[in-house]
Amino acid sequence: MPERSKSSSVSNLPLILDVDDFKGDFSFDALFGNLVNELLPSFQEEEADTAGGHGLGGTEALPNGHARASSDAAKFAQGDSIPLFPEVDALLSLFKDSCKELIDLRKQVDGKLYNLKKEVSTQDAKHRKTLTELEKGVDGLFDSFARLDSRISSVGQTAAKIGDHLQSADAQRETASQTIELVKYLMEFNSSPGDLMELSPLFSDDSRVAEAASIAQKLRSFAEEDIARAVPSVVGSATASRGLEVAVANLQEYCNELENRLLSRFDAASQRRELSTMSECAKILSQFNRGSSAMQHYVATRPMFIDVEIMNSDTRLVLGDQGSQASPSNVARGLSSLYKEITDTVRKEAATIMAVFPSPNDVMSILVQRVLEQRVTALLDKLLVKPSLVNPPPMEEGGLLLYLRMLAVAYEKTQELARELRAVGCGDLDVEGLTESLFSSHMDEYPEHEQASLGQLYQAKLDELRAENQNVSDSTGTIGRSKGASVASSHQQISVAVVTEFVRWNEEALTRCTLFSSQPATLAANVKAVFTCLFDQVSQYITDGLERARDSLTEAATMRERFVLGTNLSRRVAAAAASAAEAAAAAGESSFRSFMVAVQRCGSSVAIVQQYFANSISRLLLPVDGAHAASCEEMATAMSSAEGAAYKGLQQCIETVMAEVERLLSAEQKATDYRSPDDGMAPDHRPTNACTRVVAYLSRVLEAAFTALEGLNKQAFLTELGNRLYKGLLNHWQKFTFNPSGGLRLKRDITEYGEFVRSFNAPSVDEKFELLGILANVFIVAPESLSSLFEGTPSIRKDAQRFIQLREDYKSAKLASRLSSLWSGSG
Repeated sequence: MPERSKSSSVSNLPLILDVDDFKGDFSFDALFGNLVNELLPSFQEEEADTAGGHGLGGTEALPNGHARASSDAAKFAQGDSIPLFPEVDALLSLFKDSCKELIDLRKQVDGKLYNLKKEVSTQDAKHRKTLTELEKGVDGLFDSFARLDSRISSVGQTAAKIGDHLQSADAQRETASQTIELVKYLMEFNSSPGDLMELSPLFSDDSRVAEAASIAQKLRSFAEEDIARAVPSVVGSATASRGLEVAVANLQEYCNELENRLLSRFDAASQRRELSTMSECAKILSQFNRGSSAMQHYVATRPMFIDVEIMNSDTRLVLGDQGSQASPSNVARGLSSLYKEITDTVRKEAATIMAVFPSPNDVMSILVQRVLEQRVTALLDKLLVKPSLVNPPPMEEGGLLLYLRMLAVAYEKTQELARELRAVGCGDLDVEGLTESLFSSHMDEYPEHEQASLGQLYQAKLDELRAENQNVSDSTGTIGRSKGASVASSHQQISVAVVTEFVRWNEEALTRCTLFSSQPATLAANVKAVFTCLFDQVSQYITDGLERARDSLTEAATMRERFVLGTNLSRRVAAAAASAAEAAAAAGESSFRSFMVAVQRCGSSVAIVQQYFANSISRLLLPVDGAHAASCEEMATAMSSAEGAAYKGLQQCIETVMAEVERLLSAEQKATDYRSPDDGMAPDHRPTNACTRVVAYLSRVLEAAFTALEGLNKQAFLTELGNRLYKGLLNHWQKFTFNPSGGLRLKRDITEYGEFVRSFNAPSVDEKFELLGILANVFIVAPESLSSLFEGTPSIRKDAQRFIQLREDYKSAKLASRLSSLWSGSG
């Protein structure tokens, strides 16, 4: 920075500026301050204040390191008359000197800069030249590297070809060497037939068995192929082939001997449980027919296939002691235990097989197949003896049902065994298909056996019911038969419990159908056949029951006809006949109740079958087109016979009821009921005794009909009975003569009958009895008022004409001529 001498004046002290002052952290303020500090004391004091009093005695240090005396400031402070700004001239001189020095410095810097630019330009030219030369050198290197890489690649390819040739040559050499060895061995085997004594030590060394087996197989394969290629027409080839046939025979003999030796060693190791030796033998034996002999031999020597005690134990476990009758539940438990034992045994054998054989899946396939075909089949042959359909076993010995239950248990448990064996492992064996084949002979005739079993059960049940009914009849004897009370009870009644048992049999058969039939079409066909048995049996059973109930009605009708009261009978005979008629009536009423019970149970039985069909059968038939509709049609056809028997029986019931009504009316109705004497006494407004007896009988006997019948059947039956009652009463009243008081009594009877038939809920019948009430008025009104009775109801004029003729005064009042115009008008 600029410096001045302490002793020189301000005006003539030159500035000393250095280029270095402008380097680094240059501050213009610091430079200006150094220039004016001596000339401007006030500026110096401000600088001192801002510096915080940092000084060195009487001398202050400048920012650029130059010192200045403080005496000038003291001198500047002295004096009385000082100009306003006396330092202007000094500052101007200072600034001019500074400018000159700065210009000199700039020239020095410009000169240095010029020299540096020139030097840089020279160095840059040299650098460019060097770079150009380097680029040329690098291009040359790249070309050299490319040529080197191409050469290396060419050399590598050549080396690879040489390596391939060497490898091929080595392989050929090895092959030639092996061929020489094989030819040597082949010559040994081709020496003489059956002579294996002069063979190389290789073929007798137990430590080199694997190598000997491999070579023997190669020689055998080569010799057999050569014989196969030989042409007999060429003498040389034929001769050569005959020579190799000796080798083939000797090789075959040696291979057999070696294979037997290995199998013996394998067996010995197996007995000692030396898995490593077994594995070694199995690996060598795999070269003989892919090891099939070793695998077959291992499986065949398992205890479960050769130990007779194990086989007998299987039979005892499943079938029990000899001579005892095995039950399906016991057989199921025995099969579960036996099959679990078999599965555990196979699982243990699988662990050994995995450790020993190079192809364990093939061995497992052979093992599982042998288990199913030998051990399981032997047991099933004893358990399942297919019965004859012509001469089935009797029910006392279980019948066909026992065989079917055994078959289902064996099939289900054996299928479970197949799944367990599949989980353990059985290679590529179709264990499920093999299991199905075990039962193929039984499945061929399964539907026929199932149908025959249901038929056998049905027949046995009927025999049982007939025996029970016979026992009841025998124990009852003839007590009460004289009164006819036991006519109906002597016949077997329909039982809903029996029909439920039919359905239970069918449900069990359906379960077997589902178990045995895997295909939907087969399942539907079997289910349809089984269900057809059910509704045929139910139809036959309830039809027979209804026919037996009808027989009771027929017997009661025969009894009625036998004891019809005649005329001109003595009092004793008439009393006996009346007593017999009462017995016949009791028999008729009992038969009526019995038939109504049969109808009710018939309806309940049909409902049970329909419910069973809807819940169980439909879902199995729907997947097959037409099967469901065909079954519904067959069921309706089968039930039509029962419907026909029920219809005929209901008609007989109506005949029975009307016969008793007519008997009661004939026996109880008196002529004086409707022609009371005019004795001045008040008329009797009570129903006649005959009416009371008839209504009481109808109420009592029809109680069974109201309970048994329902729906349209009930409506049709009661409507028909009401119409028949209407006609019967009309015919009955045609036998009597009526006076006015008798007409009132008749009207009271009609009201009683009408109130009763209203319980039929048959509007047409109610209407007819209402018209009867109107007809009764013809006996009450005066003769001159008769014509007015039919003005609103012309439809009853025909019946009214007959009724009017029954009036007591019909002739005396000359009603025929009086009403002739009315009848002609109605005609």
